[in-house]
This record gives sequence, structure tokens and C-alpha cells, in this order.
Amino acid sequence: MLDRVKAAIPALPPAEQRVAKLLLSDARAFATLPVSELADRAHVSKPTVVRFCRSVGYDGLADFKLKLAGSVNEGVPFVHRAVDEDEKPGDLIVKVIDNAVAALLHYRNEAAGHAFERAIKVLSEAGINGRRIEFYGVGNSGIVALDAQHKLFRLGINTAAWSDNHVQLMSATMLNPGDCAVLISNSGRSRDLIEVAEVARKRGATTIVITASGSPLAALGQLPGQILLTVDHPEDFERYSPMVSRLLHLTTIDILTTGVALAMGQALRPTLQEIKRTLRSKRYV
Repeated sequence: MLDRVKAAIPALPPAEQRVAKLLLSDARAFATLPVSELADRAHVSKPTVVRFCRSVGYDGLADFKLKLAGSVNEGVPFVHRAVDEDEKPGDLIVKVIDNAVAALLHYRNEAAGHAFERAIKVLSEAGINGRRIEFYGVGNSGIVALDAQHKLFRLGINTAAWSDNHVQLMSATMLNPGDCAVLISNSGRSRDLIEVAEVARKRGATTIVITASGSPLAALGQLPGQILLTVDHPEDFERYSPMVSRLLHLTTIDILTTGVALAMGQALRPTLQEIKRTLRSKRYV
């Protein structure tokens, strides 16, 4: 919820921005203070406080404070950062979706366009020239790697996804200059993936790293000739199930594969149209 407010600040009027900054400075106090004191502290009118709550997507101050009180807790360890033990289904819907939307908005504002441009260019050239594009991930990130392989496979690209470390190392050892190794990791601290990245780089392949900034894997993605796509989020990988991180990684893959499809041009469309036509026979009318 707080991430959602941060993402919305540039679009707010100056007075409502002051309310937002007050909220971000002490969210717990904001959830308990009366509207008159909130207005005084932000140097705005009481209606401005209410308008701020509506501007960021809530019904009013009461609704906003109710949701805020639930979002500033520490969540349920190993389950979800934004929910309590006794949540009702209706509240679960709001909190889980709000948490995801806020993370996506934050990522939209923070994603480095130049890094995506480089990644799409390298992947497109590999695809057009028949080079290999290999996706690597372990655990939950292995599922994202499979999704990426599925998307590029439909474009007629020589691609594969690997989640077993022994197979990953064999695959990386067979890469050559012009090939691409895409490594996906929530924490960026997987010893297995770091080893795979080093092997792929030594083989002359371009590594594209999708991971958290400041991690050991991210450091490899910043080496000359390599590409780092940072994906940061508020989800503590030590305490919570990977939910928001999975959505952000899947979104990153969607951006990359859409960019590759556009770069490869209209020659793809007859093939994609034929695939759709073939699959239509598998569905009930």
C-alpha cells in the first residue's frame, strides 16, 4: 500500500503530496490520528486529506485508514507480508491485489529502459541468427524460466529452460559467442545460478540477469558486455512466499518477449496465426 502511494506521488497536486509525505514519514501514526491533526501536520485542509485518500484509490479516509492499519503490520511470516492471521476473504482480495498493484507500479517507474533496450536487441539478434537462448532458474524462478521458454518457443527461436543445476552447468558449457543465457533469481544469492552465470560468461555468451540489485548475481550482470535487469520489491525472500517477485519476473519476461516479437517483424505473424488456427481444433466450440 505504501509503495502504491509512493508511485502515485508525482501525479498528485502539491497539497496532496504533502499528505502523502506525512503518511510515508510515519504510517502507523497516520492510521490512528484524527483528520484534524493529520491536516494540521501536513499544513492542508481536512477535505484535502480526504481527497488524497480518494486520489490513491480508496473510498475515503475511513476506508484508507482501515486498509493502512492492516498493511503496516509485518504480515504472516512465510505466507504474505500484507495480511493478518485472521483475515476475511474480502480483505484478502483487497490486500493481496493492492500489494501486487503497488509493486507493479513501482517497477514501472523504476525499470531501466536502456537495459531493456539492450536485452531486447541481444535476444532478437540471437533469435534471428538461430543462436541459442537458454533460461536458468531454480525453485520458483525455474517456473518463470519455463514461461519464458514457452513464449520464445512460439516465435520459432532455439530456446530452452533448465532448473536442474547439473543440466544447467552442462547447458552453459555448450554455449558460444552469440548465444544468450538469461538467469532469473529473486534473491540473487543462489550459488548454483552464480556458477552457471560465470560458466556462460567464460564461454562468450551474453548473460542477461533478472534479479535484485546489490546481490552477487547482479554484480555479474554489471560486468562488461553483460546485461542487468534489476527487479526490486518489498517482499523479504527470507520471510515470505514469493508472490510479488514472481509477478514482477513474469512481467519482465513479457516485456522482453513482446519486444523480441516486434523486433523480429511481421514475418512472424503467419506462423503465429497458424499456431492459433491449429490449437483452435483442441477447444470446444
